[in-house]
Amino acid sequence: MEITDVKVIPVDDEKLKAFVSIVIDHCFVVTDIKVIHGPKGLFVSMPSKKRKDGTFKDIAHPLNNQTRQYLEERVLTVYKQQTAQEAGANPPAEAPAAAPIPSDGGPSPSQE
Repeated sequence: MEITDVKVIPVDDEKLKAFVSIVIDHCFVVTDIKVIHGPKGLFVSMPSKKRKDGTFKDIAHPLNNQTRQYLEERVLTVYKQQTAQEAGANPPAEAPAAAPIPSDGGPSPSQE
């Protein structure tokens, strides 16, 4: 699996910093991902739906820690690059390419 595109829409809010959409393998999009500033710094919140009891349930989410870390690193890297560029009044650049996650769960090419 490879995240082939990341789009960041900054938000001017104390905790919510951006809405993000990602494209996986040029063929599947996940929207309404959020970048949130929490007590321990920035983190990625997956799209969720509010239940009748007031709790939230993720609509889409990674199934393992390796995929979650890959997604968080990719999203936060693009978010930080874009906010740094906007602070410097430069136009945003394309999201950098990242190594795909092996579908067999083995080490990625960068870990070999």
